[in-house]
Amino acid sequence: MLFIAIIAVAALVLVVASFVVLRRSDDTLTVDRIEPSDVVTVDDVAPKVQPVEEREEPRPTFADRLGTARQALGGLLGGVFSGRIEPATWDALEEALIRADVGVTTSLDVIETVRSQASDRDVTDSADLRELVKTELVKRLEGFDRSLHSGSADGPAVWLFVGVNGVGKTTTIGKLARRQRDQGQSVLLAAGDTFRAAAAEQLTMWAERSDVPIVRGGEGADPSSVVFDAVESANARKVDLVLADTAGRLQNKTNLMEELSKVRRVAEKGAGSVTETLLVLDATTGQNGLSQAKVFAEAVDVTGVVLTKLDGSAKGGIVVAIHCELGVPVKLVGLGEGINDLVEFDPTAFVDALMG
Repeated sequence: MLFIAIIAVAALVLVVASFVVLRRSDDTLTVDRIEPSDVVTVDDVAPKVQPVEEREEPRPTFADRLGTARQALGGLLGGVFSGRIEPATWDALEEALIRADVGVTTSLDVIETVRSQASDRDVTDSADLRELVKTELVKRLEGFDRSLHSGSADGPAVWLFVGVNGVGKTTTIGKLARRQRDQGQSVLLAAGDTFRAAAAEQLTMWAERSDVPIVRGGEGADPSSVVFDAVESANARKVDLVLADTAGRLQNKTNLMEELSKVRRVAEKGAGSVTETLLVLDATTGQNGLSQAKVFAEAVDVTGVVLTKLDGSAKGGIVVAIHCELGVPVKLVGLGEGINDLVEFDPTAFVDALMG
């Protein structure tokens, strides 16, 4: 009987212990369960994230970073700028400019102008042609407004960024957010590219890196509504500037025009005002980039171009083609992958670095 009693007590202890363990397990699950109302949004997190400590690097110069384009053009020019001027000199110069992606029409126009100047000044030594060509190229790049406009103090200014996928839109926005914040402006990012899965995540990383807030929607959400919400959030926070990403799909011209027009229209429905529409182009694509630019220029009122990857391009002449054929200024250029490698475009420094 004693033995049976002991077994019964032991069994009771085991049952009680199991109940306690299960209750504690259930308590743990209850504590760890996150209710939907408690989910923290990205918009709340981004301003509180400590920015990554980054060593301050000097901004790159055109002379330092245009080695690829300079070497390519130098190879094309060959012996053009040596010896006496002959008919073959003009043919070689024309070919070099066209192959450097200055564009056929612009190259022919430059050659005609320089040839006339050389005749008027009785220039016979081709070594003197270099300065004439450089002066003419700089002249064609000047006379444009390259400032980035922030609008009035009545509400947030909105800068829309457009361009096909892969040109560096998201990275450009991230670098510019850091730059404008360092210059004293408050900045908010809008993840308006809701069709590319990684776009919002990539922009969120830049928001954290630059210590600025971001507004984003779910994958496939209406880009216009995301941008509108971002502008309203910026207005409520008294933020100066909204940098808005847009989808980079180039399915056909009609869809592109409709989507970008809608984004711009909706962005100005509230307190915001679109003061810049910046087209981001990849310099390494040359004339293909110029073709893209023409499509986007028809779809939306482009106020300026951001030319990325110029440091790695052998086709630096695309800068001249953009100005002459589109009539739109290159406002910023990417001269590297660092956060400080997005710099203002300087016509004289560019031409000097390109032609030596």
